[in-house]
Amino acid sequence: MSSWPRWRSLLFVPAHAERFLARAHERGADGIILDLEDAVPPPEKPAARDALGGTIARVGRGGAAVLVRVNAGLRDLARDLEAAVQSGVAALVLPKVESAGWLRAVADAVEELEAERGLPAGAIRLVAQIESPAALPRLSAIAAAHPRLLAMTIGPEDFSAALGAVPGPEALLGPNLAVLCAARAAGLLPLGFVGSIGEFTDLDAFRATVAQARRLGFRGAMAVHPAQVAVLNEGFAPTEAELDWARRVVEGDAAARAARQGAFRLDGKMVDAPVVRRAEEILALAGPSRQQDDPAGSSTGSEPT
Repeated sequence: MSSWPRWRSLLFVPAHAERFLARAHERGADGIILDLEDAVPPPEKPAARDALGGTIARVGRGGAAVLVRVNAGLRDLARDLEAAVQSGVAALVLPKVESAGWLRAVADAVEELEAERGLPAGAIRLVAQIESPAALPRLSAIAAAHPRLLAMTIGPEDFSAALGAVPGPEALLGPNLAVLCAARAAGLLPLGFVGSIGEFTDLDAFRATVAQARRLGFRGAMAVHPAQVAVLNEGFAPTEAELDWARRVVEGDAAARAARQGAFRLDGKMVDAPVVRRAEEILALAGPSRQQDDPAGSSTGSEPT
């Protein structure tokens, strides 16, 4: 968990669309996903690949991590990897992952390209999108397939289409929880929320969906519209009350350890190792600038729900 990047919001941007690329760095997303897959019509893919070097530098100039979503088909995938494995790319997003073997094959190809190009070994990580029911029995194997794998998420639209279902909580809660558990068990960053990624007009409803995702244990998500970014950034960041509670838990734990106590009371509740772990994760979510006490003072926070 401590090595996870702070990717609350990862905004998809079509890699061929100048009108979206021009302002991508202004959107406030923690990461920009340059999409070479669904968002790019086949005739436009070669030009999008050819321009990728300059595009990476442009969209990353505001400080966002730059990711590239490649295609799943072998011919397009090979061309995408040749274009995308370069300096400035933090990760490749792999769609339609269904097996550990396929993920390892991609990781091996990335390793060869890094070596050929003098890039640091292992610098470019992988994010797996689970988009069909065929992957569900293999989630644990996929999550543990390769050290280069950093994160996992459901692709809600593709997964729902594969089920013949509407992309809503009824169809997606179970698969999302399965991916969440597999990711957590393997130490991967769990990304996602239970709903359609295409719903961005009702931001109040989207805010509630993101709040639920954080309560479930997800730590960030992908977005297809700039309006979703601020909601994700807010929803996946701890509040000041949560930070105050987490700081007091960690401080209390240190005092208990010094007194050779295994558990202690805080706000009328028992605090033991699992609660301390949750507090530590809340502090990690905040980023270094918010982990320490607010110099202006913060109100006492109760245990997060």
